[in-house]
Amino acid sequence: MRTITATIRCYCPGVALCAAVTAIASVLERLESILFGRAWLESLVLAILLGVAIRSRRALPPSCQPGVQFSARVLLETAVVLLGASVSAGALLENGLPLIGGIGLTVALAVAFSYTIGRLAGLPKKIAILIACGNSICGNSAIAAVAPVIEADGEDVAAAIAFTAVLGVGVVLLLPLSAALLHFTPTEFGIFAGLTVYAVPQVLAATASSSAVSLHVGTLVKLLRVLMLGPVVVALALLGRARQKSRLELPLSQLLPWFIVGFLLMLAMRSAGILPPFMLAPLHRVADVLTVMSMAALGLGVDARSVLRAGGRVAGVVVLSLAGLAVFSYLLIRLLA
Repeated sequence: MRTITATIRCYCPGVALCAAVTAIASVLERLESILFGRAWLESLVLAILLGVAIRSRRALPPSCQPGVQFSARVLLETAVVLLGASVSAGALLENGLPLIGGIGLTVALAVAFSYTIGRLAGLPKKIAILIACGNSICGNSAIAAVAPVIEADGEDVAAAIAFTAVLGVGVVLLLPLSAALLHFTPTEFGIFAGLTVYAVPQVLAATASSSAVSLHVGTLVKLLRVLMLGPVVVALALLGRARQKSRLELPLSQLLPWFIVGFLLMLAMRSAGILPPFMLAPLHRVADVLTVMSMAALGLGVDARSVLRAGGRVAGVVVLSLAGLAVFSYLLIRLLA
């Protein structure tokens, strides 16, 4: 009991900070609606911006670090699980196998393209792999899963994570503009967001201002894209098997994260009618609040100055890699149209 109490106390300062940023973001969103008739920046995006501003101005106190990390991971993963209650399997089945196969092909092409760009730019093999997997699959989670498999050193991992974190925020902020510029339907925008945004919960931030269809389709596409991490990690481990057999001994959680299993279970329960209808709205609301808190934590973990410290060559490769992913995603959408 004492251990549980101590753990809660350890997390409280950081979680409270994320909650405060969330509250301010919600107030600012409300003020936007009053002043301009609508909220041009959703609380999700405002929470990210506020978090980045705070973190870039001053380092967080050590007492806040555990709670911020908890919010950035556990709360966002919980939000994704709860989101499954608002999604029906029909949204995915309507698009069928062409979409599923297209997602796998897009990830494969993006990994190959990004790695090639990295090597042509003179980056070491390991950091080129980290950037390729991070950009093409799921950002920091992919980098963290791939790093021990290829025995990447701390500097390479830090540089790759720094850029994916900063650019991930940029993508969330800029992606909604693509819906109008590229004349996407809500479904097409959801597919594009799911294929280009780094983290699963960030899809919520990118699509929340569009429509429920975009949000649901984007989440499903992104979850399928995350599932590509398993085959990629296993493939890299198999390629290095001759040098170190233990690389194949990977935790199941790296191949199939728990929140993906939870999301799919909630989706299945919703599709089968097991969840009572009166529970759907409260679950959705809780998921919304947890998502905004996790976005605040995400911003609090990003120091914009890290871009300058990581180096221009790495930055160029990450940007070109992301551009390539966007092009492949756009071509897939047009092929499916």
